[in-house]
Amino acid sequence: MLKIGLTGNIAAGKSEVETIIKNKGYIVFDLDKISHNLLENECKNAILKEFKTIERKEIGKIVFSNKAKKEKLEQIIYPVLKKEILKIFDKYKNEPFIFISGALIFQAGFDNLFDKIIFVDSNKNLRLKRLIKRNNFTKDEAIKRINSQDETAKNLSDYIITNNSDLKELECNTLKTIEALKLL
Repeated sequence: MLKIGLTGNIAAGKSEVETIIKNKGYIVFDLDKISHNLLENECKNAILKEFKTIERKEIGKIVFSNKAKKEKLEQIIYPVLKKEILKIFDKYKNEPFIFISGALIFQAGFDNLFDKIIFVDSNKNLRLKRLIKRNNFTKDEAIKRINSQDETAKNLSDYIITNNSDLKELECNTLKTIEALKLL
């Protein structure tokens, strides 16, 4: 089994790439969705104790303006999330490819769990526009989210899918990357 991480900065188009990959019949897990489930289940008590809420928007406001609180959230979530990734790999060990998508694969230290990592890239101004439109953020809120992400992940990734145009070009770029992975 080839374990493939799919990452990228916020509003770069990672979700669109996930959809394209799923539509081609591959298995894709989204770490954001798994994390949301952990917030409501396994990590709920620790999150409530630390943040006095399990509302993601409230937690987001806290952690994007307080580095210590962000680190505390990571200490709670990351170890449990890593166990979930390993369970997925074990459950689907007979599949030729498993894609796991997550914005913070490198930042969480999960990169060593993958054979290859794909980074979805888009220019900063385009990401800013998408984030304001998609999440109804103010410009300042969107800039805080964009600036909270480390740009080094792109340089550490094995493949880069550029998303500065339309969905047709994104699909073409994604399919080229999948074809390259099949050759491994």
